[in-house]
Amino acid sequence: MVGKLHRVPLRDVWPHEAYDFTRWLQENVVILNEVTGLKLSNAKREQAAGSFSVDIVAEDYSGDLVVIENQLGRSNHDHLGKLLTYLVWFRAKVGIWIVAEPRPEHIEVISQLNETSSASFYLIKLEAVQIDDSEPAPLLTTIVGPERRESGKTAKEIAESDHRQAFLDLLLELARQRTALHANSTPHNNYINTGAGISGIEFRYLVRRFDADVDLYIDHDTGEGNRQLLEKLHAYRETIEESFGDVLEWEVSESSRACRIRKRIKVGGYRSAPEEWPTIQDALIDAMIRLEKALRPYLKKLN
Repeated sequence: MVGKLHRVPLRDVWPHEAYDFTRWLQENVVILNEVTGLKLSNAKREQAAGSFSVDIVAEDYSGDLVVIENQLGRSNHDHLGKLLTYLVWFRAKVGIWIVAEPRPEHIEVISQLNETSSASFYLIKLEAVQIDDSEPAPLLTTIVGPERRESGKTAKEIAESDHRQAFLDLLLELARQRTALHANSTPHNNYINTGAGISGIEFRYLVRRFDADVDLYIDHDTGEGNRQLLEKLHAYRETIEESFGDVLEWEVSESSRACRIRKRIKVGGYRSAPEEWPTIQDALIDAMIRLEKALRPYLKKLN
């Protein structure tokens, strides 16, 4: 027997946009991964952007910020303006606009932004559906995404990519002079990774436009398995941070199965002036050497 699918009014499922839908999406941000192809995690709600606040800020696999603007209604200029404001404020690489009813004019705008901007934009239609008397479920459909570009990368995107690649190439060259950790690595997008001796666990450099991270990325098992590995390392937090010489961020996200231990380096990123690159890269390499030294004895315990 086949059930009948029918749509449910969004307000019956999420009566209030901010209190209900945005909270639900923060806890279930991975649902966007299926329609965007991104790997979102670490979703945070109502982050300040000057006197405004963005619905959700998340991170993708590379550590780049993603801003998400929700609208349980027909798309309008107000929410489009907010999306662009938040994207610039947070220096995000991706903007996601979730709406109940996308207007043709806004579909065209998002399409043009994907053609001309170095950022990527998604316009996603939200519906709620149920089969017979089942619990309602979200139905997300990508109306516009960066994959719909037909003219390839813009000159601005190519310049951005070349700039980032030059920074990573120099970082890797300098790192190889001081440590063998990433001796056999090659840059990917905006990160450089290498295995930590356990399947699914990596030491990574992640560089963004104006800051960067060094981290231990844990995606060895299921979400629960990864959290257990992080907890085992966390038991030695005091001695690990004492060896590292600074406080580290121990990141567990309910919206992603991966975990990580990271240190954010705020002295600059690949969009900083080229004459500042050696200082930034030296800080990154120094932090990576200290991170590996601090964690290596306890990674052996995991093995």
